[in-house]
Amino acid sequence: MHRNLSDYSLGVFADSALPHLAQVRLLNSPSRCAGRVEVIHNQQWGTVCDDGWNITNAGVVCKQLGCGTALSAPGWARFGQGSGPIWLDEVDCTGTEASLSECRAKPWGDHNCHHREDASVVCSGNPHPSLLTQLRLVNSSSRCAGRVEVFHNKKWGTVCNDSWDLQDAGVVCRQLDCGTALSTPAGVHFGRGSDHIWLGNVNCTGTEAALSQCRARPWGDNNCTHEEDAGVVCSDSGNSEKTSLRLVNGPSRCAGRVEVLHNQQWGTVCDDDWNLQDANVVCRQLGCGTALSAPGAAHFGRGSDPIWLDDVHCIGTEAALSDCRARPWGNYNCHHGEDAGVVCSAQHLGPLRLVNGPNRCAGRVEVLHSQLWGTVCDDSWDLAEARVVCRQLGCGTALSAPGGARFGRGTDPIWLDNLHCTGTEAALSYCRARPWGIHNCNHGEDASVVKETE
Repeated sequence: MHRNLSDYSLGVFADSALPHLAQVRLLNSPSRCAGRVEVIHNQQWGTVCDDGWNITNAGVVCKQLGCGTALSAPGWARFGQGSGPIWLDEVDCTGTEASLSECRAKPWGDHNCHHREDASVVCSGNPHPSLLTQLRLVNSSSRCAGRVEVFHNKKWGTVCNDSWDLQDAGVVCRQLDCGTALSTPAGVHFGRGSDHIWLGNVNCTGTEAALSQCRARPWGDNNCTHEEDAGVVCSDSGNSEKTSLRLVNGPSRCAGRVEVLHNQQWGTVCDDDWNLQDANVVCRQLGCGTALSAPGAAHFGRGSDPIWLDDVHCIGTEAALSDCRARPWGNYNCHHGEDAGVVCSAQHLGPLRLVNGPNRCAGRVEVLHSQLWGTVCDDSWDLAEARVVCRQLGCGTALSAPGGARFGRGTDPIWLDNLHCTGTEAALSYCRARPWGIHNCNHGEDASVVKETE
């Protein structure tokens, strides 16, 4: 149905004083300078086909809208499929045009496309944080190495490794401020994801500010399995072997059974000669302070994978456990009843996490007690408490301390109520509060934290 131009008075218009230049708008994005490209013709808005769509064409759109320069020119309906006519196809701009309608193209409405090919633009002007930040690397001891995950529709999901290369990985590393890309490990080097596979056939030019600006299939459209989850190792992650360390089956990430990654498989360490000196190297490598104890005899349960290291002998100054003297990888005379463990000083700060938020520094506050994660009541909850949470998690400054289950209701125990922090404490567990589990709240009062945007 044709509509009068006045029906679109709230749209993003350009060149409104120049009727001979077709108006253009960008839709379905939180930023006015990014989205699906639409042009108006015969008093009706329609889309542009991505055949031949490139950064030069996108640059004309950005200039026409006063949105700076083009960062990327995604196709494949990156910002959703339109529902009106497809007005332009095989657009070919020189880059000097004042309007997209001045570029060479097929006649208006003449195309061989469908809306799955709708063209989009991401411009440098008027950025929106959600276009740049929803990204993380997981299942590695370094924040700069791991399985690539992106946040979409309020859920984290993986990226398929079809066409995944160092150019794509370079965008990830730059977005996370992790230096340059060293490798894109094949297979499930960093484990299989369990949630949605959000992106497939990612194809970055390498100049994008965020992975979400690269050309790819529409969100959720892929023919992959989690066996094909993409991974990245960035230059700031350190030696990849040095970062492949974790503590499992303990009360926090700083206490548990020692496991190392070798040949793309996690395995344990034998407790022969295992001592505080060895444990100290583990704690320092993981950023967990100093070692309080070095329990052996599978104190944190028996592992089920290979036993990778035996007769480990650290002098205590090594940067990583893999730098210590030991038998060759996989050469041992142990069984899993001798798996080594570590308890680091940082674990006594009280296990803490933020969940159901867009990143690890925003979400519902949860603490671990009696081997169960539970929530914190928002009674008396304010920025002083939120500052302690952000400091404890290494998340910088707290922006706000929302209550009222801003990031959803928890389902486990409510562990803490009436918290009173001065704001200088090293951990939330150091603040005054009612005894663990004593409260007069419900999960509609779960406390949350949001970190200040950098």
